[in-house]
Formats: sequence, C-alpha cells, structure tokens
Amino acid sequence: MTQSDKDVPRPRVVYAGTPDFAVPALEALIECGPRPVAVYTQPDRPAGRGRQLRPSPVKVAAEAAGIPVRQPESLKSPEAQAELATWRPDILIVAAYGLILPRAVLEIPRRGGLNIHASLLPRWRGAAPIHRAILAGDSETGVCLMQMAPGLDTGPVHACRSTPITATTTTGELHDTLATLGAELLLEWLPEILAGRSQPEPQDDADATYAHKLEKNEAWLDFARPAVELDRQVRAFNPWPVAQARWGEQVIRVHAARPLPGPADPEPGTIRAAGRDGVEVGTGEGRLRLETVQLPGRRPVAAADWANTTALAGQRLAGR
Repeated sequence: MTQSDKDVPRPRVVYAGTPDFAVPALEALIECGPRPVAVYTQPDRPAGRGRQLRPSPVKVAAEAAGIPVRQPESLKSPEAQAELATWRPDILIVAAYGLILPRAVLEIPRRGGLNIHASLLPRWRGAAPIHRAILAGDSETGVCLMQMAPGLDTGPVHACRSTPITATTTTGELHDTLATLGAELLLEWLPEILAGRSQPEPQDDADATYAHKLEKNEAWLDFARPAVELDRQVRAFNPWPVAQARWGEQVIRVHAARPLPGPADPEPGTIRAAGRDGVEVGTGEGRLRLETVQLPGRRPVAAADWANTTALAGQRLAGR
C-alpha cells in the first residue's frame, strides 16, 4: 500500500436491510469491504407460537460482526434523520429494508441511496418481485442496483444481472440465487458508484409492471384454471404461504406439483388418478400432478404416500 492509498479515507457505508435476502450483501461488505459503520434494520418483531420478540436476520449478522445496529420504527422523524446524519455516510445501501425512506433521508449520504432490487427493472417494481415473476411465467429475472429516488423503485439503474427461471424454480430457490447475485453485483459496482464514475440509466416507465404485496388468500388453488398456471402458483408460494386446497372439511397444502398436458376436465378439481406417481387432479386445461402434500397437523409427505393410505380417485379438491 502506497502513502497515497493510506491517505484516501475509507468510504463510510450505512447498510439498511431486514430479512434473509439482505444478509449476503451485508456479509459481502463485512468480508470484502467497505465494512459498514452502522446497520439499520426493522425493530424486533413477535414471532413463533410464543410470540416472543425475534431479531431480524440482518440484526443477527451485524451484531455477530460487532457493527452498531439501529432499529427506528420510522425514518420520517427529524430525530431519526439527525441520528442517521451523525454516521456521516458516503452512501446508504438498502436491501429489503421494509421502511419508507423520505427524500430527506436520501439526501443525507454524499452518494445518496443505493437499492438492491430483486428484479430486472422496470419490470416488477414493488414488494414481491420474486413471487410475481414466477406467477407470470417469466423465463428470466435478476437483480438491479438502483439509485434511490422518491417513488416506488423508480430510480435510475446502475447495473443488472439476470438468471433464468426454469420450469421447476421455486420462490425459495430464486430468492437465494438473487440474494447471492445481488451481493456479487454490489461488490463489483460499488467502487465505481462511490467514485462517481457510474452513470445510472433512467428506467422506461412505459415498461413498468408492479409486484404487489402477496396476500395469503392468493394461495388457494382454483382448479378451473390451466394446470400450467396452477403449477406456477405452487412454485411461487413455496416456501410461503404454500398453495392450498379444500379436501372435504380439511385444507391440504401443496408444496410441489407438475402440470401435465391434456384437455379441459369437465369437473375441474376431480382427482382422476392416484398412485406411485402422485395424485392427478383435473383442471381447466390438463392435469395437475400433486407431488408433495401436507395434511392438517402433519408434515409434508409424497403425494404417493397419501394415495397409498386413502382411496382418492374420484374425490374432489376445491379452492376456498
């Protein structure tokens, strides 16, 4: 290291994130630098059957590394903004933080706010881009580094990296892939962004689509729809909230399925076959082969095991 290198001040990074998606990028900064001077995350929330307060995954990672953690309920107050300013940040890096950042917050860091967003913007702006990409049948998605601006994911984009969505990709798998890609992209581009050498490109609002927040009631399977759409629903809602259907008075959860080609079933939801290959349900187009199911109070099992213990052929499954 030369004397001139020693004289260059280290960038002061504040990192803001909350769930598992935000952990790989934080850990990459801790390991490779620039190490955050502070981490912001949402307050501890009640979780589990006992409703005990549980720290966010980002808080756990930051405290393990000895980084100061702040957990304001909001960053809209002058007091919270004044505290953020005391860190003298060069940049605020945000990944699934979950709190609204007012313009005043984005004006505090010298290089503003940089968001790691889990889609190829402007497609799937909003809260649930991973789920929505699978539900829509997209063949690819990715992550973007977006310069933050007022508005919902509307800022100009520094860089993107794509990844395919296959016929078997689940939200859980895609989540982990994109979290890793986001960390890699951040390390690659952050020096250029901090130095002011990256010129982000504006998004084309005409191409924008919106990934609205996922609602639990979207998990109900409507067997009048085509099997390929139901398969996307099963994959998009794995691991949460998990696709489900009514079987008599019980609700079964469907963790894995596969669409089979064929005509529309005259009575969608009817179980047409059940055996070692799984449980085949008639749909609005083709059949949906259930491969992994979960009965109330039970663990997930192969649908073939369910078929071995119950005479299912001819029975009906229904949405809500």
